[in-house]
Amino acid sequence: MAGPVAGRYVTSTGEVELRPDPYVADGWEVFVNGVPSSHISADPLRLEYEYMRWIAAGCEAVIDSRLDASRLRVTHLGGGACSLARYFAARYPSARQTVVEIDAELARLVREWFDLPRAPRLKIRVGDARAVADGFRPGSRDVVIRDVFVGAVTPRPVTTMEFLAAVRRGLGPSGLYVANCGDHADLRLARSELRTMATVFARVGVIADPPMLKGRRYGNIVLLASDGGLPVMGDGVSAQLTKQLLAGAVPAQYRDDAWTRAFMAAGGRVRYDDPGVGLCHEL
Repeated sequence: MAGPVAGRYVTSTGEVELRPDPYVADGWEVFVNGVPSSHISADPLRLEYEYMRWIAAGCEAVIDSRLDASRLRVTHLGGGACSLARYFAARYPSARQTVVEIDAELARLVREWFDLPRAPRLKIRVGDARAVADGFRPGSRDVVIRDVFVGAVTPRPVTTMEFLAAVRRGLGPSGLYVANCGDHADLRLARSELRTMATVFARVGVIADPPMLKGRRYGNIVLLASDGGLPVMGDGVSAQLTKQLLAGAVPAQYRDDAWTRAFMAAGGRVRYDDPGVGLCHEL
């Protein structure tokens, strides 16, 4: 491993910039085409981005209560510098993970820069997230995490019912799907994504900070879905998750299926692929 060197690098889809973090010893921030994408530090269990901590907390709540951590299979759609995959490799050493990254040169660079686990613990597969999801073998994954962006926007083909049906087929009976949704104050995208998720999965949930849930700004909302069940407000798993989320630098809240269905009903529309066009529409 050559190690990280600050600078700008040409990649397969544009440019990546690697900057040292002036506030975190041995910390590095990765910008993809000008947008903050990942943060890596010496401690793999340290996640600087709040939404990544929320994803980790939501995943752990389900994994530790419903899944076999010794046989865990995780797929990350969207890679960046593999911060979350590196975290889960440290948190669950027996896990087998695949990161799907569309930018081949970025995938090569992060392997060169950072101490990422090698296959079979962590594989980086170069490919398009939607195309890879469409090819999932039935029941071949326990957790699928979507963190796919082009600039600051999630590509529409990884938000539709057809995409989610492919993800659901790829998950085991108690599997978990998690999506990082960047949305504006109207929360239209989050509501539509959740409504689409609810047409495919039995249970849905949300993690975000209160100002975001109240529609006061642009930010990240973590969306969760599962057929095997999610924490229910008032149970022990939910209580522990709530405690963990409130302890962060930006306190967040977990909202269960009942709350989420009322939230998504206020303007959410199911998103479908447009046949033969490669785009999608809302109904």
